Amino acid sequence: MEKTINLTLKVWRQNGPREKGRFETYKVDKISTDSSFLEMMDILNEQLISENKEPVAFDHDCREGICGMCSLYINGRPHGPDDDVTTCQLHMRKFKDGQTVTIEPWRSAAFPVIKDLIVNRSAFDQIIASGGYVSVSTGGVPDANAIPIAKVDADESMDAASCIGCGACVAACKNGSAMLFVSAKVSHLALLPQGRVEGARRAKAMVAKMDELGFGNCTNTGACEVECPKNISLSNIARLNREFLSAKLRD
Repeated sequence: MEKTINLTLKVWRQNGPREKGRFETYKVDKISTDSSFLEMMDILNEQLISENKEPVAFDHDCREGICGMCSLYINGRPHGPDDDVTTCQLHMRKFKDGQTVTIEPWRSAAFPVIKDLIVNRSAFDQIIASGGYVSVSTGGVPDANAIPIAKVDADESMDAASCIGCGACVAACKNGSAMLFVSAKVSHLALLPQGRVEGARRAKAMVAKMDELGFGNCTNTGACEVECPKNISLSNIARLNREFLSAKLRD
């Protein structure tokens, strides 16, 4: 028999970045524990629409843990009470019948609220545009396959490249730092010969853009690594620091 739960939701509502936000309380009943958190939000919005009320705006796209869009702060944790999952992969079995669930947007000066639970994360796009790419000619696929790369480096590069840019690291950090995100994007290229050519320029440019956009400093508390749904390692931050310092010394 399908198990269901009843919940009280405290949801952040905000009309825009310059408007004052507030929490609003809603009741949702008979939510299947097999449903995802976003499916529960869909049910809430159907309920609000049937009552001629404005639905809650929240971000989502793939609903498969790949796109990084489902950026919700749930009961004090980015992506909610489960580990190693995005919000769309969070299931309602993680909540108890009668529980109050508080839902907020990411809290960061660099991620202004667009509406309700949706924040503007274009700051990440600007950081990538500043240097998170390879612009030199690296040949075609056969050329890449012909370059020998140590398995440990290839594995570390792939692990870093698994970052989906959701922003949970920023939301979890008491300083609102983007170091885990930036270090992952620097690392996955720095570990490969195709990315080494522009390594120094990349590290300096991306760190400079991160600082310009108002992200906080990293103090190595490790909250970012704990809350990252893709298990991006703090070792990437150490690599970014080495890349940045060596580039500055060469200057």
